[in-house]
Amino acid sequence: MISKRRLSKSEDKESLTEDASNTKEQPLSKKTKKSHVHNEVEENDSIFVKLLKTSGITLKTGECQNQLAMDQIIFQKKLFQTLRKHPSYPKIIEEFISGLESYIEDQDCFRNCLLSCERLQDEEASTGTSYSKSLIKLLLGIDILQPAIIKTLFEKLPEFLFERVNSDGINMPRLIISQLKWLDRVVDGKDLTTRIMQLISIAPEYLQHDFITSLPEVLGDSQHADVGKELSDLLTENTPLTVPILDVLSSLRLDPKLLSKVRHLMMDKLSSVKLDDLPVIIKFILHSVTATDALEVISELREKLDLQHFILPLRLHVSQSRLKNKGRTSFSGNEENNGQDCGFLLFDVIKSAVRYEKTISEAWIKAIEHTAPVSEHKTLDLAMLFIIYSTNIQTKKYIERVLRNKIRSGCFHEELLQSTFYIHHFVLKDLCPSILLLAQNLLHSLDQSIILFGSLLYKYAFKFFDTYCQQEVIGALVTHICSGNEAEVDTALDVLLELVVLNLSAMRLNAVFVKDDMHLVVRKQLSSTIFKYKLIGIIGAVTMAGIMAADRSRSSSLTQGKTDLSNEQYTQVTSLLQLVHSCSEQSPQASALYYDEFANLIQGRKLAPTILEWVGQTILNDFQDAFVVDLCVVPKGDYPFPVKALYGLEEYNSCDGIAINLLPLLFSQDFAKDGSGMISQNSDCKLVSPLCLPPYFRLLRLCVARQHNGNLEEIDGLLDCPLFLTDLEPGERLESMSVKERSFMCSLIYLTLNWFREVVNAFCCQTSPEMMGKVLTRLKHIVELQRILEKYLAVTLDYVPPLATFDLETVDVIPHTSTAVSAKIRKQGMIGRKQKTGGNKTSSHDTLSKEDGSECDPTPSDRDQLEKEFKGKEEKTVSLQNYHAFFRELDMEVFSVLHCGLVTKFILDSEMHTEATEVVQLQPPELLFLLEDLSHKVENMLTPSAARRIPFLKSKGSQNIGFSHLHQRSAQEIAHCIVQQLTPMCNHLENIHNYFQCLAAENHDIDDEPGMQAQEYHLMSSCYQRLLQIFHGLFAWSGFFQPENQNLLHLAFEVLTNRLNQREPDQSLEELLSQSFHYLQNFHHSIPSFQSALYLIRLLMVILEKSTAPTQKKENIASLARRFLCRVWPRGEKEKSSVPGEQLHALLGIYLGHTDSVLKAIEEIAGVGVPELINSSKDASSSTFPTLTRHTFVIFFRVMMAELVKTVKGLQAGTAADSQQIHEEKLLYWNMAVRDFSILINLIKVFDSRPVLHVCLKYGRLFVEAFLKQCMPLLDFSFRKHREDVLSLLETFQLDTRLLHHLCGHSKIHQDMKLTKHVPLLKKTLELLVCRVKAMLILNNCREAFWLGNLKNRDLQGEEIISQNSQESIADESEDDTSSQVTKSKAMEDGEEDEASDGEKEQDSDESDDDSD
Repeated sequence: MISKRRLSKSEDKESLTEDASNTKEQPLSKKTKKSHVHNEVEENDSIFVKLLKTSGITLKTGECQNQLAMDQIIFQKKLFQTLRKHPSYPKIIEEFISGLESYIEDQDCFRNCLLSCERLQDEEASTGTSYSKSLIKLLLGIDILQPAIIKTLFEKLPEFLFERVNSDGINMPRLIISQLKWLDRVVDGKDLTTRIMQLISIAPEYLQHDFITSLPEVLGDSQHADVGKELSDLLTENTPLTVPILDVLSSLRLDPKLLSKVRHLMMDKLSSVKLDDLPVIIKFILHSVTATDALEVISELREKLDLQHFILPLRLHVSQSRLKNKGRTSFSGNEENNGQDCGFLLFDVIKSAVRYEKTISEAWIKAIEHTAPVSEHKTLDLAMLFIIYSTNIQTKKYIERVLRNKIRSGCFHEELLQSTFYIHHFVLKDLCPSILLLAQNLLHSLDQSIILFGSLLYKYAFKFFDTYCQQEVIGALVTHICSGNEAEVDTALDVLLELVVLNLSAMRLNAVFVKDDMHLVVRKQLSSTIFKYKLIGIIGAVTMAGIMAADRSRSSSLTQGKTDLSNEQYTQVTSLLQLVHSCSEQSPQASALYYDEFANLIQGRKLAPTILEWVGQTILNDFQDAFVVDLCVVPKGDYPFPVKALYGLEEYNSCDGIAINLLPLLFSQDFAKDGSGMISQNSDCKLVSPLCLPPYFRLLRLCVARQHNGNLEEIDGLLDCPLFLTDLEPGERLESMSVKERSFMCSLIYLTLNWFREVVNAFCCQTSPEMMGKVLTRLKHIVELQRILEKYLAVTLDYVPPLATFDLETVDVIPHTSTAVSAKIRKQGMIGRKQKTGGNKTSSHDTLSKEDGSECDPTPSDRDQLEKEFKGKEEKTVSLQNYHAFFRELDMEVFSVLHCGLVTKFILDSEMHTEATEVVQLQPPELLFLLEDLSHKVENMLTPSAARRIPFLKSKGSQNIGFSHLHQRSAQEIAHCIVQQLTPMCNHLENIHNYFQCLAAENHDIDDEPGMQAQEYHLMSSCYQRLLQIFHGLFAWSGFFQPENQNLLHLAFEVLTNRLNQREPDQSLEELLSQSFHYLQNFHHSIPSFQSALYLIRLLMVILEKSTAPTQKKENIASLARRFLCRVWPRGEKEKSSVPGEQLHALLGIYLGHTDSVLKAIEEIAGVGVPELINSSKDASSSTFPTLTRHTFVIFFRVMMAELVKTVKGLQAGTAADSQQIHEEKLLYWNMAVRDFSILINLIKVFDSRPVLHVCLKYGRLFVEAFLKQCMPLLDFSFRKHREDVLSLLETFQLDTRLLHHLCGHSKIHQDMKLTKHVPLLKKTLELLVCRVKAMLILNNCREAFWLGNLKNRDLQGEEIISQNSQESIADESEDDTSSQVTKSKAMEDGEEDEASDGEKEQDSDESDDDSD
């Protein structure tokens, strides 16, 4: 800025007086009025020069620096004393200034006076500083000279205003202003302010910037207010000075109102300012934010700051410039760089603000969070969340929660995220580690939309960031792949696939993270001796084969019977599949996994026709050889049970039929010699395990369906063929069977069930009525077999069923043994007719090799745990719900059976003529079976919640066992499938509704009905509940809030609306929702059980959540809930109570949460229902609320107390500025609340059980706290106008707090830890109440109405609790029931006395406890 010239230190002092001809010519010259030719000492007789020389400064002419011969402070003191003691003082001041003015007429002399003085070498060495002030600066430091010199400088300055730079490179105006900076003292600050502001008004623009930015360094604090006001006025007049003015305002101490005014002005100009000015403007706005207005300011800033308005046009202009100037892009490149620099500066300002100002960061997050879903979010919102996430550790969880909510609601979508990265990538790339951490956390979610958003973060980070960040992205994705979490693995692999398509060259650079030789890795895994790695190798090999054998033909009509695979590729695929088969055939579980994975591959991917043909033929032949035998050849052997062909659906000729050879295959394992089930590893026998029957059949039928476009006629013989079993109904022989025989029967039934399940999966979509009738029959067989299995399991407590699913999660969770599991894992399957292949068709034992056996044996602790997990209760039957992992999974297509009405099944004779017909329909047991399975699928896929998370160190896959096929579909696909089934489910729901309506019309009491009718009642009731549960799970799906699923929601509501009447065309979603709500609400008349009632209420609530006007039907929910609470419910089939406690808690909470007046509802229950209960017999209930019994009272009490506290906490305290009517309404509300609290709190005198007392202590304290925060401020300014009402309120509340005090004493006397832990906090709150009431009285000039006394410790019955201290001082204590004797005002004194006593008596009580302890 200021050029400073010093002579070389090596020059001799004598050179100062030498002629200019003996020195080097200076590079700069200057024309002046009186230019000195020689560099010499100024010699004249002026008082100015003499006094300076006397004080220690020698003035030099020309371009030489003035010389200072002493310390600067000493010079100033000496000159000051010389002037002050001069005989002509103060006239000498004028003469001195006059001499100065004459001297600086010469520009060289003026310049020298403004430049630093030269300190002589010896003086400089004697001091510790090398900095020398100029002569003018030194003179300004003398108070008596300062005003006159300032005046002289400002009179001199206009001469140079329009000279930018002198010939010597010095800007004189800047040099003059610099003399005024950082003065130790300003004598006349106001005058200086006036002069400099006048100067600013006339100066050129480039100097105005400099003068304005110098203000904080020139002016003192006392002048900040005046300068701030003038600058704010200048800001409105002169827009080009916006940046320097705001910069200065940020550095001044100004009134908040002035800052707020300027801030509003800048807010209005945000859309019109230049990008270069934006950083300073934003810095000022953020600098002026206070804690009280932070949210308001940030919300307005977020709304008005549109960076796209600045950045996108600039990039468009740059790109167009490059197109026009193809070889001359330096200008556009500089322009783009300039835009990026401004962007960097802007975000640096914002980063600094959010990093060091917690108020700003929290306000910004809240502003984004509170943005309405209908409002359009900006790219800045996401960018700011990323920035705050990277700078503030404390806000990470908060930001993640906001992000999740915004993603679920559809506010943050892919287009917005892509735009954010496109516009702000130059800023976001510095946040790469934080963005990747955020993506990692989002991928851990259970919500599919959040997982998708996390994957998009990885995708766009890779696309827009540099090479280093790309490597970090790939590394993070590889980490997800190795996590073992199925959702993470699938998502990470999908992202990697997208990145390959997006930027293949960049992915090649990062190929180090991916295995180079996958084939080698797969081979090693397949041959591994570790069972888990073998399974991983099978999955990898099947996936690799699927990719290699994918059908790449573009037109099926041109490639019929042909394949695009070369012979070499065909050989590679078949060789790989044969390798997998050979490596897995020694282990039934490995083989089963291979078949299941291969089936999934065929189902999800279209393979080349030649490969499909080879696979189909190989599987068909192997399946027949392994599991199918001729019906005429009944197996013979030493079997423990007689072998019979059972469950056949056709009358076969003895020579034509086929059967599944199940029992002999199972027997060959379970009853092999020594029971070991082991064979030599070198045995040539081919292992055939019934465990592989269902997965093998699944692979076979999917292969046939793919080859024949879904037609399964080639294998339809397997639908109706019988199985070689034995009589499964146990009868009386069950108790006489050995443990081994019972286990054998359990395994046989399990394998039969799983065979039937796969058969139903295969043939459920066949359109032939004949086949559909057979499918319904198989469903009936499944239900019958499950009933029989329950009987066996009830007496076979240590039985471990055979596995049915074989993915890695199942293997990790459920131990697989060489003997127990292989002996209990059998299944079945087959095709048309079996051709005889000769005599050597003996099935080998189903065992593991020695190698695999050692891998699969569980430890003793595992076996014990397994036994504990699956032990049944000491009952005649057990529930199969805990055994779902051991059943084959039903496909979603099976539920198309729900469409079936009456199916006519034709029975043919030997010549294929119709011999008879049989009508088959879906019966209630089969309907319940399907609905239970569907409800489990809905719960697993559509209602993921944090409550279903597996705890740390527990198995992560146990929740998903039995749903592996389901998880191959997205939640959207599952929801779509269920919506397609809504019509038949509504049919069943209406039929069941009519059934219960008829029962109600006939006044049947279920407890009086015979066994069969009661069983039917409970069966229909269970179907009803499952249907409502499925409906609730569907409509509670969070995916409906996403825009892409709105059409599906519309379709679902259309189905329900059409059940009422014919739907009008083009109805809005709100209209459909209203009619659907009405349709479902009509079912409340026939609800058979309390559980079903709760599901109906919840179903109506989730539908109401999607409404834009939910308040209209909110009262309907409350009315319906009250009706259910006032109804007598029958007891369930296996339930101890007709009203389960947890569900009653939920329903009562719904009622109180939706009713118009919570206080009136609580008063009705507590004031009407509870007295009825008290006056009734022991086992009776309230007549108004039959669900209120002595057993359920604690539930009612807990919910009422919780809702009362919640209600009063939500009531605003109000202010003195509110109207009189508002004060009266709130006072009336609090009177009702205290009355309800009083009713509830006094119930503990009758119901004094431990849970009731615990609720009273917990919520009693919360109510008192709410009274302190919400009610006491109201009483402060209501006391004078509503004295009687306030006194009455406090008098009632005083009695309640006295009872709370008694409860504290009761808890301590009984030494109940659960109760006493609440006592200290409650007593502290009671103390605060006493002090607060006293403060209220003092505020209203009624201090004399308060006096303090002692309150005795009493128990719940009012009996005094005698402690050691109280015995000693009993004569001095005053009775707590002292009443007032004068006026109603004195009643207030009594109340406050007892309230105050709470605090005083706490000390006595605590001392008593200390003594007793």
